[in-house]
Amino acid sequence: MNRNESLCGLLSVITLLVSAITLSAQEISELPGAQLAAQGLGRPYWHVFIAYAIAIGLVFFWVVSIGRRLSQIEKKLGN
Repeated sequence: MNRNESLCGLLSVITLLVSAITLSAQEISELPGAQLAAQGLGRPYWHVFIAYAIAIGLVFFWVVSIGRRLSQIEKKLGN
């Protein structure tokens, strides 16, 4: 897998996470008693959750990249 495919996968994961968060927020607002839940506890911190999702995705792809590089090195040493 080359770098472009990795970046495309990362962007796909980020898009899925953001859409899941948005859909879950919409579903919660439609539940009975949503007025009580809608009172909130201050400013929304969606940007923090998105930043964590991006960071976790980057770390995941970094670990995958290291694993692939190590397997290539092991193959070269095995020959």
